[in-house]
Amino acid sequence: MDTISLLALLLTLAAGFSILNHHTLRVPVTIGVLIFSLLTSILVMVLNSLVPAYNLQALPRSVLGAINLPVALLNGALSLLLFAGAMQVNVAYLRKKLMSVAALSLMGTVLAVAFLAIAAWCVFPLLGHAVPFTWCIVLGAILAPTDPVSVVGMLKRLGLPSPLQAVFAGESLFNDGVGVVIFGVTVGLATGSTQGVTTLDIAFSFCREALGGGLLGALTGWIALSVLKRQRDPHIDLLTSLALATGTFSIANQLGMSGAIAVVVAGLYFGTGHSHSVFDDASRRELNIAWTLIDEVLNVLLFMLIGFELLEIKPHLFTALATLTIIPLSIAVRALSVLFSTLPAHLQNWERGRTLTILTWGGLRGGISVSLALGLPPGELRALLLPICYGVVVFTIIVQGLTMERVVRRLYPSSTQLRP
Repeated sequence: MDTISLLALLLTLAAGFSILNHHTLRVPVTIGVLIFSLLTSILVMVLNSLVPAYNLQALPRSVLGAINLPVALLNGALSLLLFAGAMQVNVAYLRKKLMSVAALSLMGTVLAVAFLAIAAWCVFPLLGHAVPFTWCIVLGAILAPTDPVSVVGMLKRLGLPSPLQAVFAGESLFNDGVGVVIFGVTVGLATGSTQGVTTLDIAFSFCREALGGGLLGALTGWIALSVLKRQRDPHIDLLTSLALATGTFSIANQLGMSGAIAVVVAGLYFGTGHSHSVFDDASRRELNIAWTLIDEVLNVLLFMLIGFELLEIKPHLFTALATLTIIPLSIAVRALSVLFSTLPAHLQNWERGRTLTILTWGGLRGGISVSLALGLPPGELRALLLPICYGVVVFTIIVQGLTMERVVRRLYPSSTQLRP
């Protein structure tokens, strides 16, 4: 199947699922598309077992193989999705909450990896299958970061206070890059490909990727705004922003830095007060419309592919039991990591309690976690961990994503921005 035919098939399916969702479920379009793609995958699997003479999964699997979600997302669409999300963040509020965002992104992610690894290592033998501790750390690295695509999309529907929205979005955008860096290190340790590497080497590598990526994004973002300041053409603004997102991501990866963190910092430049002096109202409006369209199309395609990835999973009794166990553990771990990482913050009394609840229940996982799990090296442990990661992701998106609005209404009843 050539590229244009593949794209046509994906867009047709996405449009069809979106229309079905509009006339039936009426849930947020990304979640609706995910549900219908899951149902389609289940239907194909059932029919394939009933009619074994015909391999009905051959075509869907060939399409998934052609797309290669880990490569398509982590080395492609992620740059655009992160840039679009970063542009929507209120940088003024983000500056005020910078310590909270940094604590959640760095300390919170590391704690979540550690807590989930320890919990999984203790639980798996009770379910009849011991998993090496290094691979439990890999599981923690996959499920620790919240997904910026899911979280930013959710924030569009909720009327949370602006400072809390900034913390929510900022954490999800930055902990994604931190999580990918930790995953790369832990997989190397688990597979033995980084034997002989010292703790100092790991710390240096982490600093190079995280801090180097941030500095690169700041530099490219500043250059882009400096160039755009000399003209008033909205088409040039859009082309430059596209070049900024993809170029920053690519350069960072070539230099061994975190492309995710670099592109987030570059995108944040477009939400600063300085950017408002660069773009007039018309240019800003057209730029936002264009990036909103890019963001929504890529979101729908990503969530649809997540649903179809069910065809790549072979269920076992152990993985089913482990998934049902890890889901509540991941929620508890999220609560503990948020609590311990924000203890020094200036949250007090009831505000601390409801903020903890919001950040915990709204800690959705998504395409990043699925892509990292699919990128695990082939083998028995991949076959065990992939269904668990997939189950947690689907649960957070559908169950937590659909109930989040009710939680927010209960905790912030005076909010008037919530949409039905």
